[in-house]
Amino acid sequence: MKKYLWWGLAFFLLGVFVAVGGTRCFAEDEMTYPGVRSDWNGFDCYDFTFADRAAKLVVPKTVAPGSPWMWRARFFGHEPQTDIALLNHGFYVAYIDSAPLLGSPKSVELWQNFYLYLTETFHLSKKASLEGMSRGGLYVMKWAIAYPDEVAAIYIDNPVLDFKSWPGGYGKGARSDVSWQEVLDSYQLTQDEAMKYTENPVDSFSPLAEKKVPVLIVCGDSDKTVPYEENTKLFQERYEKAGGPIEVIVKPGGDHHPHSLKDPAPIVDFILKHQPEK
Repeated sequence: MKKYLWWGLAFFLLGVFVAVGGTRCFAEDEMTYPGVRSDWNGFDCYDFTFADRAAKLVVPKTVAPGSPWMWRARFFGHEPQTDIALLNHGFYVAYIDSAPLLGSPKSVELWQNFYLYLTETFHLSKKASLEGMSRGGLYVMKWAIAYPDEVAAIYIDNPVLDFKSWPGGYGKGARSDVSWQEVLDSYQLTQDEAMKYTENPVDSFSPLAEKKVPVLIVCGDSDKTVPYEENTKLFQERYEKAGGPIEVIVKPGGDHHPHSLKDPAPIVDFILKHQPEK
């Protein structure tokens, strides 16, 4: 009789384990990913299509608790040292090609749909870490401003934070006629409306500051393409004044390139420090 009682208790405890957390463990072991698998810096990278756009998901060898992830905006694979380091810490790395939307409402809608797909299908963390280099700053910040509760931390690098600065070139920044037309088309603005637009990240960051979303910016103070004064410096001053947590790593004399840091440890440490509690 005692033997049957022990077996009953064992099955009961196994049921509790599965109900509480075991299913997630088994699901990770059996997880299948879409698209074509290839090697990316020693990790499995899956290339697939989402909403008729090219997308990628790079999978760590061992997934960290909570399934954290870094969401890369634009220029996938450029200066990848931060992404590789985070993969070694058990992060996923995700990407969707959303050019030439440049953070417009269409861009935000696409990103939100991709976020829901990744978090619901693969059980990635409900709080994404974001990475945006150059124009990637617009993609990252505009989605984060729209969905601050879904952001763990933001790392942006020589970021565009005002499209009038770049690609508009209406300050000290460089002018790109092609990309400026993409802004007008994607945001559905006239030239006059674009010049009066007040929802660039340098202006509309309040939701992030209110939620205390941490931001790290790495930039050169002599950037001729995306000027430091019109983008990073202005954003930092306003974000700090609004109570938002921000760290800035300035590369004295640095131009727009190279992005990132040769040793990405400060970036990686920032991302790790601001992950949600498991």
